[in-house]
Amino acid sequence: MSVNLATTTVDVAGVATTLIDTGEPAVDQGHPPVLLLHGSGPGVTATANWRAVIPTLARTRRVLAPDQLGFGGTATGEARQFGRAAWTGHAETLLDTLGVDSVDVIGNSMGGAIALSLALARPRSVRRIVLMGPMGVAMTLPTGLDTVWSYSPDPENMRRVIDLFAYDKSLITDDLIQLRYQASLEPTVRDSWAAMFPPPRQRWVDDLSLSGVELAAVEQPVLMVHGRDDRVVPWRDSSEPLLAALPDSRLHLLSGCGHWTMIEKTADFLGVVGAFLDAGRGAGQSD
Repeated sequence: MSVNLATTTVDVAGVATTLIDTGEPAVDQGHPPVLLLHGSGPGVTATANWRAVIPTLARTRRVLAPDQLGFGGTATGEARQFGRAAWTGHAETLLDTLGVDSVDVIGNSMGGAIALSLALARPRSVRRIVLMGPMGVAMTLPTGLDTVWSYSPDPENMRRVIDLFAYDKSLITDDLIQLRYQASLEPTVRDSWAAMFPPPRQRWVDDLSLSGVELAAVEQPVLMVHGRDDRVVPWRDSSEPLLAALPDSRLHLLSGCGHWTMIEKTADFLGVVGAFLDAGRGAGQSD
């Protein structure tokens, strides 16, 4: 079955939100939809983050992958408040707009923090959580993340950012650099990005960090998938303390892999994520 990755536009509380919605699978296997929340790299979109994994996920479940506030087709360039509360509220309202009352959530990097935040805001709606190279826990701003968030539009700056994301340097092609660079030049994207992570940038890490009390209150099963060689959000700074703080969590660590686990280790990622999500089908929120 081929999967259409075309985007549509949904009005989410007055925000024109770009969304990939694969619709219900041809064969209903009883899975809830899965909500995919991308990270915070310059020029990122849901398509850029998730195109390698959506076709497989969509065979057995409806996939919802929005461009988050300030990113891709959802960027407006207008002055607005970004941060954990805004991104979580946008995700909540998107689900309400679509009439979706139960989801699994997969969050990449910044999207991981929003996945956890959404689980706290909607504990009866979020069934299972997958976090990839996640933020969401108190840490010192990693050097690599500081480089990513300090990006200003320039091809060489984009090359430096992409070089941080990927362990496998064969993935870093001139076409990829140009694609992400051109995406970051879109006026609405450029202006939203300029307003999103101004210095001092430690405050944005702090904003995305859940407290110990909040993390202890996340009751859903959580799977973390992290590249051992991640230079943007190192696993010992994030997944390791999250493993200790979350009541029902497990960590799958991939060697020879950077920040892009779903791109660099697609088959491994889909294997462990599929098994984790399938394990909870029809069985509430516990293994």
